[in-house]
Amino acid sequence: MTLTFPRLTLTRAAALALVPAAAAVLAAGAPAIAQSANTLTSVQSHLKATSSMTADFVQTDRNGQRLSGQLTLKRPGKIRFQYQKGVPLLIVGDGSALTMIDYEVKQVQRWPVKNSPLGALLDPDRDLTKYARVVPTGSDEVVSVEVKDPKRPEYGTITMVFVRDGAAPAGLRLRGWVALDSQNNRTRIDLSNQKFNVAVAESAFKWTDPRPRQRGRGG
Repeated sequence: MTLTFPRLTLTRAAALALVPAAAAVLAAGAPAIAQSANTLTSVQSHLKATSSMTADFVQTDRNGQRLSGQLTLKRPGKIRFQYQKGVPLLIVGDGSALTMIDYEVKQVQRWPVKNSPLGALLDPDRDLTKYARVVPTGSDEVVSVEVKDPKRPEYGTITMVFVRDGAAPAGLRLRGWVALDSQNNRTRIDLSNQKFNVAVAESAFKWTDPRPRQRGRGG
């Protein structure tokens, strides 16, 4: 599924990932870092220790188009991608579903969080050892973990990239991620100015329904 806007084309993968990732730090042919339960446990500990996060994001799609905005996350399951001014798109996760709102064409689409690559990021209780593998990065300071459900390839893949940071939860700071859907549409997300475990109002995950006579939500 492709969504077309003036000056902007977003694949479904871009909509699901909604921010550019740090794949640039991955080094092809670099020495492999041992895939270990300890590494996955560290990532799981980070996810569990991060109850909320705000960050600036840059999203890069497979064509190299870049958009920026602000990310707000609150676990479990809640996320908001607020795009830069002039982009009529909003994506909100309310804990059970992701909703994409296109204010230009007054269209709303929803799908379960668990059916998207973002499920691994939003559910701190998911057992990563069943779905994840450590990806070599060539640096002891960078941790990359690829998550996918081999029984559900249609859900896509997310590769999360962390850097070691003693001031961040469990010693890891989420640098970004790459989302790949079942059609190999790739979206890269880069994060900056991350703030962990800050107060986030529930109103951050509400939105205004642009469809005529269907204003069931506020925000």
